[in-house]
Amino acid sequence: METLCGPELPFWVANETLHTDRPDLPQCFQLSVLAWLPCIFLWVVTPIYLFYLKRNNKGYIMMSILNRFKTVFGLLLWIVCWADLFYTFHELRQGNSQPPIYFITPLVLGMTMLLATFLIQYERLRGVQSSGILFIFWFLSVLCAIVPFRSKILQASSQSEVTDKLRFTTFYVYFALTVCELILCCFNEKPPLFSSVVTDPNPCPESTAGFLSTLTFWWFTRMAIKGYRMPLEAKDLWSLNKRDSSKVMVPKLLREWEKEQAKAKCEASPPSQALYYKPPPSSSITPNRIAVDGCVRPVETEVLLSSQKAAPRQPSFLRALIKTFGPYFLIGSGFKLLQDCITFVNPQLLRMLIAFTKQKGVPDWWGYSLAFLMFFTAFLQTLILHHHFQYCFVTGMNVRTAIIGAIYRKALVITNSAKRSSTVGEVVNLMSVDAQRFMDLTTFLNMLWSAPMQIMLALYFLWQTLGPSVLAGVAVMIMLIPLNAVIAMKTRAYQVEQMQYKDARIKLMNEILNGIKVLKLYAWENSFRDKVLAIRQKELNVLRKTAYLGAVSTMAWTSAPFLVALTTFAVYVYVDENNILDAEKAFVSLSLFNILRFPLNMLPQVISSLVQTSVSLKRIQNFLNHDELDPDSVDRKNTAADFSVTVVNGKFTWAKDDSPVLHNINLMVPQGSLLAVVGQVGCGKSSLISALLGEMEKVEGDVSIRGSVAYVPQQAWIQNATLRDNILFGKPYNEQKYRCVLEACALTPDLEVLPGGDMTEIGEKGINLSGGQRQRVSLARALYSDTDVYLLDDPLSAVDAHVAKHIFDNLIGPEGALKGKTRILVTHGISFLPQVDNIMVMVDGYVSEMGSYQQLLKQNGDFAEFLRNYAVEDIVEEEEALEELIEDEELFPEDALSNHIDMVDSEPVVNEAKRQFMRQISIISSDGENPRCRSMRKHGSSQRKHSDPSDKKKPEKMEQLIQAETAETGKVKLKVYMEYAKAVGPLLSVLICFLYGCQSAASIGANVWLSEWTNDASRNQTGDNVNLRVGVYAALGLAQGLLLLVNCLLCRAHSMLKAAELSHRDLLQGVLRAPQAFFEGTPTGRLLNRFSKDVDTIDSAIPENIDIWMRTF
Repeated sequence: METLCGPELPFWVANETLHTDRPDLPQCFQLSVLAWLPCIFLWVVTPIYLFYLKRNNKGYIMMSILNRFKTVFGLLLWIVCWADLFYTFHELRQGNSQPPIYFITPLVLGMTMLLATFLIQYERLRGVQSSGILFIFWFLSVLCAIVPFRSKILQASSQSEVTDKLRFTTFYVYFALTVCELILCCFNEKPPLFSSVVTDPNPCPESTAGFLSTLTFWWFTRMAIKGYRMPLEAKDLWSLNKRDSSKVMVPKLLREWEKEQAKAKCEASPPSQALYYKPPPSSSITPNRIAVDGCVRPVETEVLLSSQKAAPRQPSFLRALIKTFGPYFLIGSGFKLLQDCITFVNPQLLRMLIAFTKQKGVPDWWGYSLAFLMFFTAFLQTLILHHHFQYCFVTGMNVRTAIIGAIYRKALVITNSAKRSSTVGEVVNLMSVDAQRFMDLTTFLNMLWSAPMQIMLALYFLWQTLGPSVLAGVAVMIMLIPLNAVIAMKTRAYQVEQMQYKDARIKLMNEILNGIKVLKLYAWENSFRDKVLAIRQKELNVLRKTAYLGAVSTMAWTSAPFLVALTTFAVYVYVDENNILDAEKAFVSLSLFNILRFPLNMLPQVISSLVQTSVSLKRIQNFLNHDELDPDSVDRKNTAADFSVTVVNGKFTWAKDDSPVLHNINLMVPQGSLLAVVGQVGCGKSSLISALLGEMEKVEGDVSIRGSVAYVPQQAWIQNATLRDNILFGKPYNEQKYRCVLEACALTPDLEVLPGGDMTEIGEKGINLSGGQRQRVSLARALYSDTDVYLLDDPLSAVDAHVAKHIFDNLIGPEGALKGKTRILVTHGISFLPQVDNIMVMVDGYVSEMGSYQQLLKQNGDFAEFLRNYAVEDIVEEEEALEELIEDEELFPEDALSNHIDMVDSEPVVNEAKRQFMRQISIISSDGENPRCRSMRKHGSSQRKHSDPSDKKKPEKMEQLIQAETAETGKVKLKVYMEYAKAVGPLLSVLICFLYGCQSAASIGANVWLSEWTNDASRNQTGDNVNLRVGVYAALGLAQGLLLLVNCLLCRAHSMLKAAELSHRDLLQGVLRAPQAFFEGTPTGRLLNRFSKDVDTIDSAIPENIDIWMRTF
């Protein structure tokens, strides 16, 4: 540096810098290191930053006042810096030569200011609203300029007159401009032009926060203040960032999972024959491999040599997760690495501070500087740690979201054979419990590498402090590793067993909730409760075993820091009489032991969580590997002009291992025709519809459907939404079309009796609608969807005869709303068959006959037999209805009744007359299937009696059937704590608190005793009381470990499992004894969530959190 600064300007003077009460840095150091440091930073990061900006163009920002000021200040800084440079040249011409540093530094600063000004404009053109690179540059510039700022003031105050007035002035102008640039960098630019308009009324401010706001989490301040003033509710929370939404996360994971499946499929299916291939010169594939069916295959020589089949490899769901979320998670890992390194700075500063207190005659500012550095490192450590947790929590949330989405998507497409092995209870647990395990693990997953690294660094610094004695502490930790490994293996086995019991319990609860009406009618609550409690008891027994292992593991690892300290201190003082445990060694060692405490405490918990998550990973991977329905089993790209639905030599089965259900199906349905499928019960009519939908395994043949498909199932599927939403099903609302649909499906009269009309909320599974109403809503949904092909699986069986005729005439039939559409109708209604275009008769999974109504009658085959059987049944039913009608003559005018009897007695038209008669009977039947029938009955009665002119009901005020799920806000009430303590047991609760108090007292006593031990060094009593000091310290530590073991056994293995058992029993009893109205207003999913995730929280999370909370005292 002497070449740059000259002999008159030394680079470093220790007496002026360190050993003085008024420290100052030499001018050469200021002009070189302090001036160049920000410049070096900007020039190093600029190439990388320019590449990033080129790849991420967010748009164009108009020149704003803020941007103009930044640019002007940047140009002024360039002028100021080069003014110094030209002044140096001027001095040179005057014969007053300056050292080279006076030429180089202004030149470098000027070039750097031009670069910064260029970046300001380039960022504007690329849509950057807040620049982190420039903020750091200006911050470093101001920070490095503070020393010359003070130094020039000190020089000016010590001299009568400023010698170099121009450089003195230009420096303070430079300092003022850099401060202004730093302040301006704290504000955001306007959004870029043509950027996507944010229509969200409550967007998350994180996405638009500036660099400083993001760095300090300032964007969250408003929410924190609002939460302080009032309890936060769901509506107060900001909307989710788009990048964190399921719309983005789920497809991202599924893409990686599909790649893994494709790779595993390629490896598991080698080609059955040798392939000849000559690679082209430009081929990117290696010369000894070729691509076949999307997989890279060995060429002929390799195929002939590798005759041995490799074991099929399962696709790795873990690898898909790592590829999807690994890069984002690694950013958090980088923050964790930085925080771990900073953690070990404080013990070294503490060592220096203790050494400073022992020295005499040293400047006071040393102590202040060390204290400030300790505060700054703690502040920096906290800031970095919270950024690490931010990345971890967001990653955990995204992992959980993507896993739930992947499981839900898979549940919709798995084959029927897979549904037999994966029950509803298992799927619920996969989405609620297993997905949550991944989220919980992600938070502390970095501890797997961070904990060993912290332990090794702590031991390294302990070696420097206490020497080889620290090996005793290492031996203690090594001895604990096999114990932890055995506990982890056993815990994994218990975890698998517990999840099996949990699946069985949730499956049974799902069956109970779905059949709660039947269960209550037969008073089976107690028997089913006993079944659930029996499974629950097995689950609790496994949890108790897991708690025993957890107690031993917790005791071992929580006591580990103390045992390490005890053995290290004991060996240190016993090995050599000259080894004195003074304050510096003791307190620095204790600070390092405290650093050891967190990784040693967290490592067993992370390993335990990792074991649980590995079980969940295997369960999820097995579920996602289930076979899926083949989407290509039905050809949707049918280009045939005449036929909408075609089946050629079709053979179908419900599962690959089962025998076929449908054989030799040949079917061609012309465009716009109506085909009726008839047959005895169980002959395969509904299976045929399922085969056309692609829900069955196709063994042989071809199936093709042209156009979109609407399906009306035998049992209507109703959403928990309004009647209108059930019909629209996401389609835009069209008033005229909507009214026509209601009329065709005979829903208009029902709207008059429903409380809110078509805005009436329908309960889960349509619980507040009759069976016929549900079926008509399902038909209305299909009609409103306006598709090309309609598959109708016996939709008229749930409605009355007159309603069925209305629906057939106005909707399905030749003159109905669906005329011109292709319709396949499964039906038992004989009266509609003459009006259909073709009839297909099925017998035992085969197509027996097919043709028009008249053709099949002439054949006198299975169709004629089917007609005779169902006609006799219809006549018997109609005669029974007629007898009931005659007994209740007062409901009819006499002439109407006689007319009906005459019609029945008229033999030539007996069948048609009976059908008309039955339709009219259903109008006035006292057991009508829906409110419309009852309203028509009342209407007929009022016409006869004229006694109730105001019979029509006024529309009632709409009431919400399904109430929104509420959550408590604010502080947890004391009553909740008391109820939990009551479930644990009042005496046991007091005992547990007392034992935790004793444990804390033992911990405090050990620290106090250690401080007394260190005082022996100042009293020259180190050799007298060694046995006493070590013995009492060991006794206090062992007492702490034993108390912790007893606490864990009492809490986790006994008391809190007892509370979990009672809570579940009370929950189950409350649900089973709830009235039927409760189940009409409460979705099944909400109740299942209480029995799965919430019960798991009571079983696992609450005991663990109480244990951690109690140990903080």
